[in-house]
Amino acid sequence: MTILITGARGQIGRVVVDRLHSAGLPVRAASARPAELTVPAGVGTVELVLDRPETFSAALDGVKQVFLYPNPAGIDELIKAATAAGVEHVVLLSSSSVLAPGAESEPLALHHSQVERALADSGLTATFLRPGAFNSNARGWARTIGQSLPVQLAYPEAEVASIHPDDVADVAVAALTGDALTGRSLTGRSLTLSGPESLSFRRQLALIGEAVGREIPVERISRAEQERQMAAFMPEPMVASLLKGWEAADGKAEDIADTTASLLGRPARTFAQWARENAHVFTA
Repeated sequence: MTILITGARGQIGRVVVDRLHSAGLPVRAASARPAELTVPAGVGTVELVLDRPETFSAALDGVKQVFLYPNPAGIDELIKAATAAGVEHVVLLSSSSVLAPGAESEPLALHHSQVERALADSGLTATFLRPGAFNSNARGWARTIGQSLPVQLAYPEAEVASIHPDDVADVAVAALTGDALTGRSLTGRSLTLSGPESLSFRRQLALIGEAVGREIPVERISRAEQERQMAAFMPEPMVASLLKGWEAADGKAEDIADTTASLLGRPARTFAQWARENAHVFTA
């Protein structure tokens, strides 16, 4: 019963591969660039490109479960190929953005909701994992912090209950293996995931400062200036969507959703823990 992990170069996919392999389960790691994969000895690798259906057959051969990164490109063809190959269960890495008001018009949400709809209509058993912000989003500040410059933010008091990527991976593994320490199966459920606490961006930066041993200054800037900075490396619709969300979260705690504590009976990893584990990122 091989488990296919798509996007195995990603921060979640890599950990899922490692966890399943360590448990002695047959795993196949898929990527558009399989030569660049780093996997444990004994884990097979395969090319899988969602807009190239000719790559589907070899990737899905003998597969019963799939961990799927969301990409609307080729999703209908992939579902057809998976059904024909005998796949029984898909665990989708989706996003909590699909639950937000007006999600159908938001680019961040639409990418995920299109894949959710395709799976919901497919007849395959599907589990949707809907994390919000990742702790690792803070890596976007790494260059500024590494240069000892102030971090400029339009909404430094915007709060997020961001989640440690390893917590997402743990829930994914539980969904794929039937792990139900709470006595509840995760299979076929739609799970909104978060970290254990809501923190402002200012507080996140303070915790990174504690991890690297120095205070990190925060400078409030205008929304227009933040938009200008972000537009240099991000499409305009995504910039607008992010700023809209941060404005709505300004000074407001985000609700805590399901965590590894509520789903798996394991303490959820904190942002402070993530900051300590990744202090080197901010000192380069």
